[in-house]
Amino acid sequence: MSDIVVFGAGGTAGSRIAAEAAERGHRVTAAVRRPEATSYLPPGVRTVTGDATSPRSVRELAEDADVFVVAIGGGERELWRDAARTLVDTLRELPDPPRVIHVGGGATLLTPKGTRYLDEPDFPEEYRDSAEGQADALEFYRSSADGVTWTYVSPPPLEFHPGERTGHYRTGTDHPVTDAQGRSVLTYEDLAVAIVDEIENPRFGNARFTAAY
Repeated sequence: MSDIVVFGAGGTAGSRIAAEAAERGHRVTAAVRRPEATSYLPPGVRTVTGDATSPRSVRELAEDADVFVVAIGGGERELWRDAARTLVDTLRELPDPPRVIHVGGGATLLTPKGTRYLDEPDFPEEYRDSAEGQADALEFYRSSADGVTWTYVSPPPLEFHPGERTGHYRTGTDHPVTDAQGRSVLTYEDLAVAIVDEIENPRFGNARFTAAY
């Protein structure tokens, strides 16, 4: 059993990760900016005010944590890199820091041509800031996260939505996992399964992975 802190547990991904981890018997803390808005989380999930971009908040929550899951969203482009930098700079000062699992974007995955999906000419402009922000965070982990164990998780770049929890998925690294028809599909529920599986049986330390059916 692990002590898991989920930053952004009030969101679509974070709430499912918190619920999946709690269902499996882990001790889960939901770190959110507005604790009063998370009444739908399952019993047993402790809710606290927390901010992944605040060194003080990160330091306090790290005292009893084995794993930090970062599933934040809804901010400007700088949000994700700021969170990554705050976590790494704060945690590397601790003697036994928690592992960081960052829920990133699928647009940073590579197309068959070897370019990022976010660099394709038809990439939707309304998603560009968040995609670029998640790309900045991934680059920061890869280049500057010495002393902290991290894992960056990318969902499929297009077909990723709430749905059924099947408990089944396949993993890859920098290219989307595709089926026989070339589709890469996953639900938020099964992304949560993949993330809690990675917490329980680590395979992607200091690396990025993706999952799909």
